[in-house]
Amino acid sequence: MTVRVLITGVSGVGKSTIVETLRARGIEALDLDAPPYSEEIVVDEDEVTGLGPGRDWVWRTDLVRDVLESASGEAVFLSGCSPNQRDFYDRFDHVVLLSAPPGVIAERLATRTNNRFGKRQGELERALAIQQEIEPLLRSGADTHVDTTAPVEQVVRTILTAVGLDRR
Repeated sequence: MTVRVLITGVSGVGKSTIVETLRARGIEALDLDAPPYSEEIVVDEDEVTGLGPGRDWVWRTDLVRDVLESASGEAVFLSGCSPNQRDFYDRFDHVVLLSAPPGVIAERLATRTNNRFGKRQGELERALAIQQEIEPLLRSGADTHVDTTAPVEQVVRTILTAVGLDRR
């Protein structure tokens, strides 16, 4: 049976880095916060989103469902943070929340090279507002919480242990 794991958290906590590290270990891992798995939608202008006023990204139900249903290896890790992610919680065996202090997130957003979000005016403030508003909601639905200020290999080991896959 395939273990299905959601790795979630706000921008800058290290989701993409964890996905890359899992892939390097030969573990199936996908980033749902990018096309084709996500699509832009219109939302209320006052809603706090990563894209800015009136816009947000949501996971494409059809594609995410297909990935979860077709997974056949020992495990599949899906990574992302979307307003509709709770719609899929019953399909995951584990939900892992990654988090980091605001100062760490600010530094990571400023220096990362794999994503432009956080570099334009207003985006850092939006990212930190999202952390304050959304992270408590994510925490309430998570099975495991992992602080990503530890070295990447330690974070990955902690995640694998939490979901019963650390074979050392």
